[in-house]
This record gives sequence, structure tokens and C-alpha cells, in this order.
Amino acid sequence: MQTIAFYNLKGGVGKTSTAVNIAWHAARWKHRTLLWDLDPQGAASFYLGVDDGDGYKAGNLIKGKQPIGRLKRETRWSNLDAIPADLSMRNADIKLIENGGAKNRLKQLIAPLGESYELVILDCPPTLSPMAESIFAAVDYLFVPVIPTHLSVRAFQQVLDWLDSKNYKNLTVVPFFNMVDRHRDLHVEMLVKRPKAMKGGLKTWIPYSTHVEQMGDHRAPVGEFAPYTPSAQAFRAMWFEIVGKLKL
Repeated sequence: MQTIAFYNLKGGVGKTSTAVNIAWHAARWKHRTLLWDLDPQGAASFYLGVDDGDGYKAGNLIKGKQPIGRLKRETRWSNLDAIPADLSMRNADIKLIENGGAKNRLKQLIAPLGESYELVILDCPPTLSPMAESIFAAVDYLFVPVIPTHLSVRAFQQVLDWLDSKNYKNLTVVPFFNMVDRHRDLHVEMLVKRPKAMKGGLKTWIPYSTHVEQMGDHRAPVGEFAPYTPSAQAFRAMWFEIVGKLKL
């Protein structure tokens, strides 16, 4: 089983839309996939149509009183399941600290999922906190969407600097440009001459698109309702680039 996360310290950079579209592509290519929506706002759960359950208590889950396998829900797509978000996850940082061993707790929770899934994808809240530390310790790859602006690149560099100060030996950080508007000179300049922080990132970039915004209308990945659009094709290309890095 491979575990990857879509994360950024900044909100509003398209991590959820990318996580959902990549999970959908993984499932289409017959990989048994689970998306865990760790963001209390629950956008990924909404897109996938699994936001209508009974919910759960973050404290019970973190303390091991609630088996993680009971939280997974089938989506309407074959090979794609999800663990919905719950508002109680806003207290996850506190519960992790109370439980002790916060850094490795998420990894321990995810481990049993390897019996059922080839790929686990985490959609993460925008924070540097005990929850973020637990995410970094649990995943093999951290994919970071970056809007091609100076402030977005700066925020990504802050994450890199913070990770450099910690000890995450098995974590590979992979940035990519998202919400790219080719009508903006700065966006084009950064695509052509990538900032130092973006070196080694994905070559594929996702354009700014109304079709991505329409995911909320259709409650589906872009490839489901607008498969021939530039954004759908970009997500498809990104999936192939990502799967080239994974051991599936």
C-alpha cells in the first residue's frame, strides 16, 4: 500500500479538487483506492457524495476506540471508497497530544487499510500542527499544489524549511503548479522559469478552470462530466506522472 497526501499551508490552492480527481483516476485504472478527508470543512466528502453519514468522534478514533475500517464509505465509483470528514476533526490536534505519540498515530491508524487498498490518499487541512506532523510521518509522498505567485511559492518554501528542521526520512515532497492562469504574465513567467523551490516538482500543471469550480454542481471529478476539457486532460496527465512515482 502507498499513502500520499495533498497538502499546503495555504488554503484555497486547489488541494481538495486535485486529491479528488487523482483518486478518481486511480480507481478508474483499477487501483483499490481510499480517500480520507481529514479537513473538517469536508469539501472532498461533498464532492464524492459521502457527506451524509452519522459522523464520528475524532477522540474515539485517535484513541483506538473506533475501528477505522467502520468509517469507510463506498462512493458511486468502483474501486473508490472514502472516509468522510467530521467536524470533530477540528480538535484532532488536541486529541493527538492527549493520546501521546502524536507523530506516529496517523500512520498506525492507516496501517490496517493495507489489507483492502493499494492507495490511500489524504486530503489535508491547511495547517502546521500536530496533525500535520502526523500526516508527514504517515505518507510516502506529499504533493503540494502551488499557485504561481510569489506568496504561494513563499508559503511552500516555509513548509520546506520546516520539514528540513524535522526528521522525516521517508517523506518525498513533490510540488506542482495549480490554478494556472496563462493570461497572467507572472504565472507564465513562473511556468517558463520555475522558482528554485519548485525544482523536482511535477511537470504537469493544472489550469484555472470553471470546470473545476463546477465540481460542486456535479459533485463529481472533472473527468466525469467534462472529460475533454483542458483541466480534465491535465488531471489525467498528472495521474500518469504520479503513478510513475508510486509502487502500485
